[in-house]
Amino acid sequence: MQLLCDWTTGAKEKAAGALRNLSVNADNDVLIVNAGALEPLVQLLRDGRLGAKEKAACALSNLSFNAENKVAIVHAGSLEPLVQVLCDGSAGAKESVAATLKRLEVVDSDTLLIPDSRS
Repeated sequence: MQLLCDWTTGAKEKAAGALRNLSVNADNDVLIVNAGALEPLVQLLRDGRLGAKEKAACALSNLSFNAENKVAIVHAGSLEPLVQVLCDGSAGAKESVAATLKRLEVVDSDTLLIPDSRS
């Protein structure tokens, strides 16, 4: 996770890409979150270059398949930067963000993480 925090912009993007690739395997999801990756990934959504934002968005999308991670992703302050990427991100980033937000909406059949504003 050090690469996501202290290195150059290019290194951060590569680290986000590596986390995106690792997060495809469900066995890695909780490990990645427990290692402290969420805050740096969310920071890349806010401040990263277009490619870094896309990789971070895809990593968060992959991580959002896990119910425990959903809560952690929301608590990491991801909602505002995710919505911002919907406005100014690449097509790939927007697709990842839309999938993430859809998965974050419900943890299980009884628990909404993102309340329905229509109710």
